[in-house]
Amino acid sequence: QLSEDVERVSENPTEEREEDMEVHEDSSSVILPDGELGTTTPSLRFSKTCLKNVFSVILLFIYLLLMAVAVFLVYQTISDFREKLKHPVMSVTYKEVSLYDAPGIAFYPGKAQLLSCKHHYYDHIPPLVNPGQPGDIECITQRINYTDPFTNQTMKYALVVQGPRDVKKRELVFLQFHLNETDQDFSAIDYLLFSSFQEFVSSPEKAKFMKDCESSYSSWKFSGGFRTWVKMSLVKTKEEDGSETVEFKQETSVVNYIDQRTKPGSDQLFFVVFEWKDPFIQTVQDIITANPWNMIALLCGIFLALFKAADFAKLSVKWMIKIRRRHLKRTRQVTNHIS
Repeated sequence: QLSEDVERVSENPTEEREEDMEVHEDSSSVILPDGELGTTTPSLRFSKTCLKNVFSVILLFIYLLLMAVAVFLVYQTISDFREKLKHPVMSVTYKEVSLYDAPGIAFYPGKAQLLSCKHHYYDHIPPLVNPGQPGDIECITQRINYTDPFTNQTMKYALVVQGPRDVKKRELVFLQFHLNETDQDFSAIDYLLFSSFQEFVSSPEKAKFMKDCESSYSSWKFSGGFRTWVKMSLVKTKEEDGSETVEFKQETSVVNYIDQRTKPGSDQLFFVVFEWKDPFIQTVQDIITANPWNMIALLCGIFLALFKAADFAKLSVKWMIKIRRRHLKRTRQVTNHIS
């Protein structure tokens, strides 16, 4: 409305002058009393004009305040976007599978001997018939010698066993080791897990494959005289360069084994069970929560509001100037009429 008034006044200056001349003629033709001439009409007009000016100034300050808030929001939005770029958020997703790729279990038995290895289902492990005696080895195993990746001098001997695959049938692998004598106060066997037994079998350089696995994966131990139950879960991590690394998390529970042999002797028996904890593969990756398109849309809206506020402030100033000129013009007319 203000812009339309300004345009109408700028387009029809002659009409405004004619109206002013008519007002001047009417005021010159009307004879007012001395008391009413200087008090009633000018004071009313002055009070209305003053109120309009005060209201316009208040509006101007309000829109200046809104402009300051908009500028602060722009600064804050850009700062938050830069902060989110520096600190991505870790995203975790779960993928359900019915069959896992059979993992590889690398044992470092030392002087210990593998007595038996079997696959069982539904967590059912029958009692051992001849504990401490060689039994059936139904697992797929391979033996490999390679140099220690950290010293490059010591030779290491590893027994690699194929792990469980069928998670729905709760497949598990049960192994029994025997150690006749040891020169330490305690006896334990080291082992490590890697993601794919098939990759190990098909690798042309198995020694290098095992060196890389030992450098990348953590190793654990299980002790003699106990039955150690290992429940595995698989975690895949996607790096920033697009590569993917695989690691295992495991929950271990240990149960004491009561040796009921007629002649236990001084040898040590090791029992270990491997199975999958659940059918979910956990995938971890870093994501940036800052969306550049949302930020651009927000900035466009803020700048649009700034331009509209600046335009309104400019029209308010023009309106105030116009009202001030009209007031001065009417004052001069009244003064001329009195004179």
